[in-house]
Amino acid sequence: MSRRLPFVLHIAAAALVCGLAACTRGPVEPADTPPAGRTSATRNVAIAAASDLRYALDEFLVGFRTRYPDVDVTATYGSSGNFFAQLSNRAPFDVFLSADSAYPEQLVAEGLGETESIFPYARGHIALWVRNDSPLDLDALGPQALVQESVRKVAIANPRHAPYGRAAEAAIQSLGLESLLESRLVLGDTVIQAAQFVESGAADIGIIGLSLTRAPALRDQGRALPLDESLHPPIEQAGLILPWAADREAAETLRKELLGRHGREILSKHGLTPPGD
Repeated sequence: MSRRLPFVLHIAAAALVCGLAACTRGPVEPADTPPAGRTSATRNVAIAAASDLRYALDEFLVGFRTRYPDVDVTATYGSSGNFFAQLSNRAPFDVFLSADSAYPEQLVAEGLGETESIFPYARGHIALWVRNDSPLDLDALGPQALVQESVRKVAIANPRHAPYGRAAEAAIQSLGLESLLESRLVLGDTVIQAAQFVESGAADIGIIGLSLTRAPALRDQGRALPLDESLHPPIEQAGLILPWAADREAAETLRKELLGRHGREILSKHGLTPPGD
Protein backbone atom coordinates (compact mmCIF):
# COMPACT_ATOMS: atom_id res chain seq x y z
CA MET A 1 0.00 0.00 0.00
CA SER A 2 1.50 3.29 -1.09
CA ARG A 3 0.63 5.24 1.99
CA ARG A 4 -1.24 4.86 5.25
CA LEU A 5 -4.10 6.97 6.39
CA PRO A 6 -3.41 9.21 9.43
CA PHE A 7 -5.82 7.30 11.60
CA VAL A 8 -6.97 8.77 14.91
CA LEU A 9 -8.09 6.43 17.64
CA HIS A 10 -10.79 7.88 19.85
CA ILE A 11 -10.16 5.94 23.01
CA ALA A 12 -13.17 7.39 24.79
CA ALA A 13 -15.46 5.52 22.45
CA ALA A 14 -14.31 2.20 23.82
CA ALA A 15 -15.88 3.00 27.18
CA LEU A 16 -19.30 2.99 25.52
CA VAL A 17 -18.96 -0.45 24.01
CA CYS A 18 -21.23 -3.23 25.25
CA GLY A 19 -23.76 -5.67 23.98
CA LEU A 20 -22.23 -8.09 21.48
CA ALA A 21 -19.48 -9.20 23.84
CA ALA A 22 -17.56 -7.90 26.81
CA CYS A 23 -15.17 -5.05 26.04
CA THR A 24 -11.61 -6.16 25.53
CA ARG A 25 -8.75 -4.43 27.24
CA GLY A 26 -6.01 -6.63 25.82
CA PRO A 27 -5.16 -7.78 22.34
CA VAL A 28 -7.24 -10.96 22.58
CA GLU A 29 -10.97 -11.51 23.07
CA PRO A 30 -11.24 -14.76 25.03
CA ALA A 31 -13.99 -17.21 24.18
CA ASP A 32 -12.33 -19.78 26.38
CA THR A 33 -9.13 -19.51 28.35
CA PRO A 34 -6.26 -21.21 26.50
CA PRO A 35 -5.17 -24.31 28.36
CA ALA A 36 -2.08 -24.07 30.49
CA GLY A 37 0.20 -26.80 31.70
CA ARG A 38 -1.03 -29.34 29.18
CA THR A 39 0.72 -32.65 28.75
CA SER A 40 1.18 -34.66 25.59
CA ALA A 41 -1.24 -37.25 27.00
CA THR A 42 -4.28 -34.94 26.76
CA ARG A 43 -6.40 -34.76 23.59
CA ASN A 44 -6.51 -31.01 23.40
CA VAL A 45 -6.77 -28.52 20.57
CA ALA A 46 -6.36 -24.85 21.44
CA ILE A 47 -7.21 -22.52 18.56
CA ALA A 48 -6.03 -18.94 18.10
CA ALA A 49 -8.71 -17.60 15.76
CA ALA A 50 -9.22 -14.31 13.96
CA SER A 51 -12.17 -12.32 15.31
CA ASP A 52 -14.16 -12.51 12.09
CA LEU A 53 -14.58 -16.24 12.82
CA ARG A 54 -16.17 -15.79 16.21
CA TYR A 55 -19.70 -16.85 15.28
CA ALA A 56 -18.88 -19.17 12.38
CA LEU A 57 -16.25 -21.11 14.32
CA ASP A 58 -18.39 -21.32 17.44
CA GLU A 59 -21.14 -22.93 15.36
CA PHE A 60 -18.67 -25.30 13.70
CA LEU A 61 -17.25 -26.38 17.05
CA VAL A 62 -20.68 -27.41 18.35
CA GLY A 63 -20.83 -30.11 15.69
CA PHE A 64 -17.15 -30.97 16.03
CA ARG A 65 -17.48 -31.61 19.75
CA THR A 66 -20.47 -33.86 19.10
CA ARG A 67 -18.56 -35.96 16.58
CA TYR A 68 -15.31 -35.99 18.56
CA PRO A 69 -16.28 -35.95 22.26
CA ASP A 70 -12.81 -37.16 23.22
CA VAL A 71 -11.19 -33.96 21.91
CA ASP A 72 -11.25 -30.95 24.22
CA VAL A 73 -11.21 -28.02 21.80
CA THR A 74 -11.14 -24.37 22.84
CA ALA A 75 -11.05 -21.17 20.80
CA THR A 76 -9.63 -17.77 21.67
CA TYR A 77 -10.49 -14.83 19.40
CA GLY A 78 -8.39 -11.78 18.64
CA SER A 79 -6.59 -9.90 15.91
CA SER A 80 -4.35 -11.95 13.63
CA GLY A 81 -1.42 -9.59 14.11
CA ASN A 82 -1.54 -9.83 17.88
CA PHE A 83 -1.73 -13.61 17.67
CA PHE A 84 1.26 -13.57 15.33
CA ALA A 85 3.25 -11.70 17.97
CA GLN A 86 2.23 -14.20 20.65
CA LEU A 87 2.97 -17.21 18.46
CA SER A 88 6.37 -15.79 17.63
CA ASN A 89 7.01 -16.38 21.33
CA ARG A 90 5.54 -19.90 21.13
CA ALA A 91 2.21 -19.13 22.80
CA PRO A 92 0.43 -22.36 23.86
CA PHE A 93 -1.90 -22.76 20.88
CA ASP A 94 -2.11 -25.72 18.54
CA VAL A 95 -3.85 -24.20 15.52
CA PHE A 96 -3.73 -20.64 14.20
CA LEU A 97 -6.68 -19.51 12.05
CA SER A 98 -5.58 -16.18 10.63
CA ALA A 99 -7.67 -13.62 8.75
CA ASP A 100 -4.99 -13.60 6.06
CA SER A 101 -2.31 -15.91 4.69
CA ALA A 102 0.62 -13.58 5.36
CA TYR A 103 0.88 -14.21 9.11
CA PRO A 104 0.99 -18.03 8.83
CA GLU A 105 3.51 -17.73 6.00
CA GLN A 106 5.65 -15.40 8.09
CA LEU A 107 5.64 -17.84 11.00
CA VAL A 108 6.88 -20.54 8.64
CA ALA A 109 9.54 -18.18 7.30
CA GLU A 110 10.73 -17.64 10.87
CA GLY A 111 11.04 -21.38 11.46
CA LEU A 112 7.88 -21.61 13.58
CA GLY A 113 5.96 -23.91 11.28
CA GLU A 114 6.15 -26.02 8.16
CA THR A 115 4.90 -25.05 4.72
CA GLU A 116 2.80 -28.22 4.44
CA SER A 117 1.05 -27.28 7.70
CA ILE A 118 -0.48 -24.15 6.13
CA PHE A 119 -4.02 -24.61 4.85
CA PRO A 120 -6.19 -21.98 3.12
CA TYR A 121 -9.70 -22.30 4.53
CA ALA A 122 -11.77 -19.30 3.36
CA ARG A 123 -11.95 -16.02 1.52
CA GLY A 124 -13.33 -13.17 3.60
CA HIS A 125 -15.41 -10.17 2.57
CA ILE A 126 -16.15 -6.75 4.05
CA ALA A 127 -19.41 -4.86 4.36
CA LEU A 128 -20.85 -1.59 5.55
CA TRP A 129 -22.92 -2.06 8.68
CA VAL A 130 -25.33 0.29 10.49
CA ARG A 131 -27.83 -0.17 13.27
CA ASN A 132 -31.49 -0.62 12.38
CA ASP A 133 -32.32 2.83 13.71
CA SER A 134 -29.75 4.52 11.46
CA PRO A 135 -31.17 7.04 8.96
CA LEU A 136 -28.62 5.88 6.37
CA ASP A 137 -30.11 4.04 3.39
CA LEU A 138 -27.24 1.74 2.46
CA ASP A 139 -28.93 0.38 -0.65
CA ALA A 140 -29.50 3.86 -2.05
CA LEU A 141 -26.24 5.47 -0.96
CA GLY A 142 -23.76 2.63 -1.31
CA PRO A 143 -20.24 3.57 -0.14
CA GLN A 144 -21.23 7.25 -0.15
CA ALA A 145 -23.04 6.48 3.09
CA LEU A 146 -19.62 6.80 4.74
CA VAL A 147 -19.40 10.53 4.03
CA GLN A 148 -22.94 11.68 4.72
CA GLU A 149 -23.23 14.78 6.89
CA SER A 150 -24.92 12.79 9.66
CA VAL A 151 -21.94 10.44 9.94
CA ARG A 152 -19.61 11.58 12.68
CA LYS A 153 -17.64 8.39 13.28
CA VAL A 154 -16.73 5.43 11.06
CA ALA A 155 -15.47 2.26 12.75
CA ILE A 156 -12.91 -0.13 11.27
CA ALA A 157 -10.46 -2.62 12.75
CA ASN A 158 -6.95 -1.35 13.35
CA PRO A 159 -5.09 -1.94 10.07
CA ARG A 160 -1.76 -2.26 11.86
CA HIS A 161 -2.61 -5.75 13.07
CA ALA A 162 -6.05 -6.67 11.68
CA PRO A 163 -6.34 -7.88 8.06
CA TYR A 164 -9.96 -6.74 7.92
CA GLY A 165 -8.81 -3.29 8.95
CA ARG A 166 -6.32 -3.29 6.10
CA ALA A 167 -9.07 -4.30 3.69
CA ALA A 168 -11.27 -1.47 4.99
CA GLU A 169 -8.39 0.98 4.66
CA ALA A 170 -7.74 -0.14 1.08
CA ALA A 171 -11.43 0.24 0.21
CA ILE A 172 -11.48 3.77 1.62
CA GLN A 173 -8.45 4.65 -0.47
CA SER A 174 -9.91 3.05 -3.61
CA LEU A 175 -13.06 5.12 -3.14
CA GLY A 176 -10.99 8.29 -2.78
CA LEU A 177 -12.52 9.03 0.62
CA GLU A 178 -9.42 9.06 2.83
CA SER A 179 -9.26 12.85 3.22
CA LEU A 180 -12.96 13.02 4.09
CA LEU A 181 -12.76 10.22 6.64
CA GLU A 182 -9.40 10.81 8.33
CA SER A 183 -10.96 12.72 11.25
CA ARG A 184 -13.98 10.42 11.53
CA LEU A 185 -12.28 7.04 11.91
CA VAL A 186 -12.34 5.09 15.16
CA LEU A 187 -10.23 1.95 15.33
CA GLY A 188 -11.24 -1.24 17.04
CA ASP A 189 -8.50 -3.52 18.26
CA THR A 190 -10.33 -6.26 16.36
CA VAL A 191 -13.07 -6.33 13.73
CA ILE A 192 -15.51 -7.42 16.44
CA GLN A 193 -14.68 -4.34 18.48
CA ALA A 194 -15.25 -2.18 15.39
CA ALA A 195 -18.72 -3.75 15.18
CA GLN A 196 -19.24 -3.06 18.88
CA PHE A 197 -18.55 0.63 18.31
CA VAL A 198 -21.44 0.76 15.85
CA GLU A 199 -23.70 -1.43 17.98
CA SER A 200 -23.17 0.83 21.00
CA GLY A 201 -23.67 4.09 19.08
CA ALA A 202 -20.03 5.14 19.47
CA ALA A 203 -19.81 5.07 15.65
CA ASP A 204 -22.50 5.71 13.07
CA ILE A 205 -21.33 3.15 10.52
CA GLY A 206 -18.64 0.51 10.28
CA ILE A 207 -16.68 -1.40 7.67
CA ILE A 208 -16.54 -4.87 9.16
CA GLY A 209 -16.34 -8.52 8.16
CA LEU A 210 -19.37 -9.76 6.24
CA SER A 211 -19.28 -12.91 8.37
CA LEU A 212 -20.11 -10.88 11.48
CA THR A 213 -23.15 -9.29 9.84
CA ARG A 214 -24.56 -12.77 9.15
CA ALA A 215 -24.54 -13.71 12.83
CA PRO A 216 -27.88 -13.29 14.65
CA ALA A 217 -26.29 -10.92 17.16
CA LEU A 218 -25.68 -8.35 14.41
CA ARG A 219 -28.16 -9.44 11.76
CA ASP A 220 -31.09 -8.72 14.05
CA GLN A 221 -29.73 -5.35 15.16
CA GLY A 222 -28.50 -3.81 11.93
CA ARG A 223 -28.33 -3.64 8.16
CA ALA A 224 -25.40 -4.56 5.95
CA LEU A 225 -24.20 -3.84 2.43
CA PRO A 226 -21.32 -5.94 1.06
CA LEU A 227 -18.56 -3.90 -0.58
CA ASP A 228 -17.25 -4.72 -4.03
CA GLU A 229 -14.19 -6.96 -3.80
CA SER A 230 -12.42 -4.87 -6.43
CA LEU A 231 -11.98 -2.16 -3.78
CA HIS A 232 -9.41 -4.13 -1.80
CA PRO A 233 -6.93 -7.00 -2.13
CA PRO A 234 -8.51 -10.44 -1.63
CA ILE A 235 -8.88 -11.50 1.99
CA GLU A 236 -7.42 -14.99 1.67
CA GLN A 237 -7.60 -16.63 5.08
CA ALA A 238 -5.27 -19.47 6.04
CA GLY A 239 -4.57 -21.64 9.03
CA LEU A 240 -1.44 -23.23 10.43
CA ILE A 241 -0.94 -26.29 12.61
CA LEU A 242 1.83 -25.26 14.96
CA PRO A 243 4.86 -27.53 15.42
CA TRP A 244 4.42 -27.59 19.21
CA ALA A 245 0.80 -28.79 18.99
CA ALA A 246 0.05 -30.98 22.02
CA ASP A 247 -1.89 -33.51 19.94
CA ARG A 248 -0.97 -33.33 16.27
CA GLU A 249 -3.51 -35.96 15.29
CA ALA A 250 -6.37 -34.06 16.95
CA ALA A 251 -5.25 -30.81 15.31
CA GLU A 252 -5.20 -32.50 11.91
CA THR A 253 -8.67 -33.90 12.54
CA LEU A 254 -9.94 -30.41 13.22
CA ARG A 255 -8.33 -29.16 10.01
CA LYS A 256 -9.91 -32.00 8.03
CA GLU A 257 -13.37 -31.25 9.44
CA LEU A 258 -13.06 -27.50 8.88
CA LEU A 259 -12.13 -28.07 5.24
CA GLY A 260 -14.76 -30.78 4.79
CA ARG A 261 -18.42 -30.51 3.85
CA HIS A 262 -19.64 -29.63 7.34
CA GLY A 263 -17.07 -26.89 7.77
CA ARG A 264 -17.60 -25.47 4.28
CA GLU A 265 -21.36 -25.28 4.79
CA ILE A 266 -21.02 -23.34 8.02
CA LEU A 267 -18.36 -20.97 6.69
CA SER A 268 -20.48 -20.30 3.60
CA LYS A 269 -23.55 -19.69 5.74
CA HIS A 270 -21.58 -16.96 7.49
CA GLY A 271 -20.42 -15.31 4.27
CA LEU A 272 -16.97 -16.89 4.10
CA THR A 273 -16.50 -18.35 0.62
CA PRO A 274 -14.07 -21.14 -0.31
CA PRO A 275 -10.46 -19.96 -0.74
CA GLY A 276 -9.74 -18.63 -4.20
CA ASP A 277 -13.41 -18.03 -5.07
